[in-house]
Formats: sequence, structure tokens, C-alpha cells
Amino acid sequence: MAKPANSAAPNREHSPRVNSAIHDLLIGMLEVSPKVSDLVFSPGRPPQVQVNRALIPVETLSVGILSADDTRRIASELIGDNKNAIAALREHGACDVSYGLARVARFRVNVFIQRGSCAVVMRVVPTKVPDLASLGLPEHMVEVADLRDGVVLVAGGAGSGKSSTLAALVHAINERHSYHIVTIEDPIEFLHNHARCTIHQRELYCDTPSYSLALKAALRQSPNVIVVSEIRDRETLDTVLEAAETGHLVLSSLHTADSVKTLDRLLSYFPPAEHPAMRNRLARNLRHVFSQRLLPRRDGEGRVPAVEILKLNSHTRECIEEGVHGELLLGAMERDRNDGMQTFDDDLARLVRTGIVDLEHALLSASNPARLRDRLGHELDGESGRALGASR
Repeated sequence: MAKPANSAAPNREHSPRVNSAIHDLLIGMLEVSPKVSDLVFSPGRPPQVQVNRALIPVETLSVGILSADDTRRIASELIGDNKNAIAALREHGACDVSYGLARVARFRVNVFIQRGSCAVVMRVVPTKVPDLASLGLPEHMVEVADLRDGVVLVAGGAGSGKSSTLAALVHAINERHSYHIVTIEDPIEFLHNHARCTIHQRELYCDTPSYSLALKAALRQSPNVIVVSEIRDRETLDTVLEAAETGHLVLSSLHTADSVKTLDRLLSYFPPAEHPAMRNRLARNLRHVFSQRLLPRRDGEGRVPAVEILKLNSHTRECIEEGVHGELLLGAMERDRNDGMQTFDDDLARLVRTGIVDLEHALLSASNPARLRDRLGHELDGESGRALGASR
């Protein structure tokens, strides 16, 4: 029987085979708070949940202190018969898998070896695909959905929300255009339903052995949009640029702090002799670099992103072509704010002025704390000055 047109991408949910004790444990941990972001299993500790970046032991489940055997059994249940994950854990000491409890929750799971025993961290993935507004991201980022080709990158550190932002951009495209979207993910986190778009989601090691092979195959699958969860090496970057050059829109992410470091990382995949040619390719094909950092909200209700936006126009394109990064590139971004660009310090100043984050956290996250302080000017008081001193 054919699936309905709006059926989701395959959901690797494991409730039919899940150990009932593990099932009850996961459900009980999720019930601690609606704001649980991670579940943590470590030998010598009770199960723990992370809420607003604070670890909380869950002692109401009659589980008690976990032993090394307990965490090994939990890891084995989560990994299941994923041979690639088993091999990665054995050879490299860590592996990533996705995991789902039907109609309850999905998780991005990392199992790793520490002091000879298994530990497990499970990131809770919302079942609803977020939109830009729900993530607190700038509204004009939606213009990415109307691009026909090029490369759009989301940059940030671990836990900065890159996967959520990529999902929100895909969601925006799905609502606005009748496109074919192919994603290559490690692992699949958000499950996208077909809306206006047809979306095929491929998971690394389960559906394809490598990013590069999946990317090359995608070029023969007639997509309008390709999503690569992360650019990790030269071969992946080269194929991403080839896809953009042949008329595709490619969305991806990098584990970098800001736009300048993103450009440096991309160039670092190639030997110095090839940098001029690579700068030219990047200048022709990059469309946006969105870099983000999460800060605690002043009201204690979770975290909010500060976003740096690099958009390629005549000024920033010239900086990239000539290899001029650092302060000169930031200066071009500041001069062209009316073109939709902003620096981290621009956005942090807005968050402080509107009372969304406090000054101390803004200064700790600023690219240039002294410049942020100067930008806020008379709005700072003596306490602000002390916070600046602490951030240096």
C-alpha cells in the first residue's frame, strides 16, 4: 500500500524492541521537567538530566547509583545492531547514533569510553521541526529559502543550536517552494514531513557510508536543495562547492566560532598554493554565513541565540577574494548593516538593550568586550564596568 503524500522520512524508532525497564527510565527522566535538554548516564552517579545547563540527579526512579554494567547495558540497548557504531566505539572510543521512542521523543546519542567503562549522553531532539521565530533567530534569515543556488553555512560551537537552525531553514523552504530536498545527516535528528517539498533524509553509516559518496550520489538525484549536516574535510567541501557551481542550493554547518574562523577553516582544508583559487570559489559560491552563540536569558527561561550574519555582497566578496579577513571583514559587515549583516557585538548590544540578556553574560560572549562596552556607552553603570573587567 502506498504511503500518504505527507509521510515523514523513515523514523528509526525502537519501541517495538526496547527493553521496558529502559523505556520507563527514559520516560521518567523526561518527566523531570519540560526543559530537559540531555540525559546523562555515568558509572558511579545516578541518572542525570540537564536543565538550563545544570545537571540534576534523578533519584525518584528507584534506579540508584549506576554501575559500569548498568551503563554498558544502556549503551548496548541504544546502539542495537548498528555495526558501524559498534566498530566506531571499539576502534575510536566513541560513536553517535539516533534513537527514538515512538510518539514520545527522539534523541541524538553519544556513547563513549571513559576510565574503561561506557558513559552515555542523549540530546533530546524536539519532535516538532522548529521555525526561525521559535528559535529567536532574525526574521530576515528566511530569505535563504528563496535562494536558487550557492552555499549557506551555519557556524557555532558544540551545543549552539546549529542543527536546529538548519532544520528551521529546511522548514522555511518546505513551506515556500515545491522542491526536491536531499539531506545527508550524522545522525538524523529532526524528521521532516513532506509539505510542498519532497524530502529524502539519509543517515550516515545507515543509508550511506560517507558524506562524499552521498553528495556525489545526490548530484544524480535531481535535488534543488542539498543539506549536509557538517563539512569535515576537503573532499566534502570540494563536492559542496561543485554542487553549488552546478545550480544547487547547499546548506551545511561548521564547528567554528564566527565568520572569520569559518573562512579560515575552509581554506585550511587545502594547501597554501591552492588558497587563491579556493578564495575565488568561496567568493563566487558563498551566500551567507550565520554564526551563533547561545546565552542564558535574563528571566531564566532558557537560552537565546546571538547571531552574526555575513552576507556576500560586493564588499565582503572582495575581502574574501583578496584574503582579507579579521577586522577588515568585520568592518565591511558593520558598514553594510542595511544589507542585512550584523556582528556578534551588534546583536549582543540589542539583547542587552532590550533586557533579554544581562550585561555580564553579553560581555563574556562578545568578540570584543571593550567595543561592546563602548557601543552601549552611557547605558552602562559601575556594575557593568566590573563585569567588563571580569571578562578580560
